[in-house]
Amino acid sequence: MELKQLKALITVAEVGSVTRAAEILDLVQPAVTRQIRTLEDEIGVILFERSRQGMRLTAAGEIMADRARRIFDDLKHTLMSVQPHPDDVTGTVAVGLLESTAHLLGPLLVAALRRNHPGIDLRLTVASSDHLEEWLDNGDLDVTLLDSAHNTPAINSHPVVRDNLWAVAPPTAGLRPDTPVPFAHAARQPLVLPSSGHALRTLIDHAAATADVAIDTVVETNSLHMQKRLVLAGLGWTVLPGVAVTEDLADGSLSAAPLCEPDIRRSLVVARQPSARTPSAVRVVTATLVRLSRTAMREGHWHPHYHTPHPKTDPRPLPT
Repeated sequence: MELKQLKALITVAEVGSVTRAAEILDLVQPAVTRQIRTLEDEIGVILFERSRQGMRLTAAGEIMADRARRIFDDLKHTLMSVQPHPDDVTGTVAVGLLESTAHLLGPLLVAALRRNHPGIDLRLTVASSDHLEEWLDNGDLDVTLLDSAHNTPAINSHPVVRDNLWAVAPPTAGLRPDTPVPFAHAARQPLVLPSSGHALRTLIDHAAATADVAIDTVVETNSLHMQKRLVLAGLGWTVLPGVAVTEDLADGSLSAAPLCEPDIRRSLVVARQPSARTPSAVRVVTATLVRLSRTAMREGHWHPHYHTPHPKTDPRPLPT
């Protein structure tokens, strides 16, 4: 019996669905199903009644889930008794954030650490995944968020979230978050794209090959901000993670929709250098970054929601 099996038991019991539990645990659905069945086989009883309405604990499952919760409570209290007090965790930690997520995670991370670990001094760096990995390799960063496409075996990484790429256009295009756009349709537009070798560009090129469509590239840039500025100027569409345009959709300056046929998804990891002894401050920041990222995804802050945009008829020109 393993703790991950008990965690799967508790999570499925709380949400009543293997699919939802897999999302919360950041696992694929078959892995959660396998953990539950392995646990049932090991103890020799059925823990869930399975139906189209979901997963419901049996009488034996109720007892097992209650005991499992006590185990995790005891473990939490044990860890609290041996770990240093939050005020005792000190040190400077250099953190890398992806340009597409910095506006969301940066304020959350700073606020959480100031509140819970005031002894930690934070240094934030915002860049693309390839640059962040290079700086992590060089020792300039202690921990960073990376696209898993830039994840070498030499890096100690932990999966965090998966999100979709979106077509992004001027408001006049009328794209909506609740109406996915086929990739082939987006590819027919003039596109402002990340530079070749960028993690997002790799995903876009793969999608183009899968859909068997050619891309009309207006310009390449290594700046997410520049991508959006060029779209605002009416020079084309672009492709970005949905999280990168939440504020732009909220103020009506851009329109956007998730891509489909095929879906384009990226996987993000939190990475740090492998070390025999990781400083407490780095461990705390790593755990906080993972927690905040997953909470933001779970609570819907990662994806834009449809609203009635402000009336805007003309794309904004670039300042001269």
